[in-house]
Amino acid sequence: MNTWIFVVLLGSGLQGAAAVTHSLKYFHTGSSGVPNFPEFVAVGLVDDVEIDHYDSNTRRDEPKQDWMKKVTQDLPQYWETETEKRLGHQQVFKVSIETLKQRFNQTGGVHIFQQMYGCEWDEKTGSTNGFMQFGYDGEDFIAFDLQTATWIAPKPQAVITKHKLDKDKALSASFKNYLTQICPDWVKKYVDYGRSSLLTTERPSVSLLQKTPSSPVSCHATGFYPERATLSWRKDGEELHEDVELGEILPNHDGTFQMSAELKLSSVTPEDWSRYTCVFQLSGVEDIIKNLDKADIRTNEEKNMTVIIAVVVVVLALVLIAAAAVVFVVRKKKEAKCPPSDNSSEASEKLNPQP
Repeated sequence: MNTWIFVVLLGSGLQGAAAVTHSLKYFHTGSSGVPNFPEFVAVGLVDDVEIDHYDSNTRRDEPKQDWMKKVTQDLPQYWETETEKRLGHQQVFKVSIETLKQRFNQTGGVHIFQQMYGCEWDEKTGSTNGFMQFGYDGEDFIAFDLQTATWIAPKPQAVITKHKLDKDKALSASFKNYLTQICPDWVKKYVDYGRSSLLTTERPSVSLLQKTPSSPVSCHATGFYPERATLSWRKDGEELHEDVELGEILPNHDGTFQMSAELKLSSVTPEDWSRYTCVFQLSGVEDIIKNLDKADIRTNEEKNMTVIIAVVVVVLALVLIAAAAVVFVVRKKKEAKCPPSDNSSEASEKLNPQP
């Protein structure tokens, strides 16, 4: 893990999808010197869907999904117990930040200490995997090696912590037991609680969009659910990273999601267009593949032409109306200059013919 994503701790989902894998992840953040933000935040995610939230302002762990309320049917004191755990973590993180500031010779300023831990469970194969890692000020600090039950310290300032933790064999054993046994059991429980919601999928519509002929081509997917989806550009089946800009997953008003991936055309020669494809992937949904084809690209020029045609039609209609009005006025003026004729008797005869 090379990048710590602070916004995740505010409750937004993570991008990524696995075919049959379910996950449970917890993100803890302790902060110092961050204005208008709680000094401690804890968020739990099942399949990248937020299930609970705690912060030092509310001092309560609360469910974020209706189906998470089912947990109290089996464990009536679940939320009280989780709140107590978070209160303990809050105190530990507060002390840890002060310790780390000393290690890095820091005094004031903004500082962030984060922990991510959890596990994955493959529903088909039954295989599991666990992880636990810590970050400080946006960089890796120390991580737990599940295979050896030892700690990895990528920074000199973490070596002291590594030696201390490695000596506590009982603590390492408890971490390993949690990540390989307890955590996967909870994944299964949570998935059962929220199965009707977590396993619901909506297939999106995928379009190729372009502002101008020289602009990047945007592959836009909208209307998909859940949000743990991926969108990528590929060349000859190989995923591209250069000349590709991935957008964020954004919510739609109906509860579904949308996202875009832009491909810069500066490095794409006309004869190579057929080698490029946009691929949308979502667990439970067949991959959607769009070939890079000019005939399929919707552009602003098409919209502009539609607008021009509409404007021309409106103008012609106004001209015809104006012309009709002029003819009507001229005819009225001519009729006003001519002496009126007495057609009353003729009309009377037509309406009342004599026998």
